[in-house]
Amino acid sequence: VQFVESGGGLVQPGGSLRLSCTASGFTFSSYPMSWYRQRPTEERELIAQIGTAGNSLYFADSVRGRFSMSRNNALNTVYLQMNSLKPEDTAIYYCNRYDLGRAWGPGTQVTVSS
Repeated sequence: VQFVESGGGLVQPGGSLRLSCTASGFTFSSYPMSWYRQRPTEERELIAQIGTAGNSLYFADSVRGRFSMSRNNALNTVYLQMNSLKPEDTAIYYCNRYDLGRAWGPGTQVTVSS
């Protein structure tokens, strides 16, 4: 099982970014997927989850209404569209299978700063 995240970068407050995560080593289309983030000095937290058919399952209060999640089962890829970014969204972002909690990828750094 492997996850590779990409799309992070430096963005000004109020800006947008789209993160991607490509998974391998399991039947991607059969599993809900999750996005997590780890802010400096904090533990990794679940922020969004998507069902196998692309239905939204969960958004953390801190991102609801600003972030959306989608997936392309043909490409084994999930996406996190992040809008109206705030400095407190600065973190390393990871994806994972909803039930796995291991085999973490390298993550992608998102920095929101003016």
